[in-house]
Amino acid sequence: MYAIIQTGGKQYKVQTGDVLFLEKLDAQADEAITFGEVLAIGKDDGMVFGSPLVAGASVAGKVLKQGKGKKLTVFTYKPKKNQKRKLGHRQPYTKVEIGEITG
Repeated sequence: MYAIIQTGGKQYKVQTGDVLFLEKLDAQADEAITFGEVLAIGKDDGMVFGSPLVAGASVAGKVLKQGKGKKLTVFTYKPKKNQKRKLGHRQPYTKVEIGEITG
């Protein structure tokens, strides 16, 4: 059984036991979290699609940790104007383990 959930403006196909790196969520480590925006559920006997969400469906998970990704260097410049800027960026993420799919 699998489900397609929506979080952080993105859609993910998840199964029980999957570990995902999601956009930062407001939850602490070792905290239970529930995803209510389930778009579709795949079962042995077929698919269940929502319009736009599947009624009564949810996906439970556990937050493993909060973290930051690798550092990216952002360099912008304008040629012949002696104008340049160098920035660094580290995208925050939440590492989540998918538990139970109900629906």
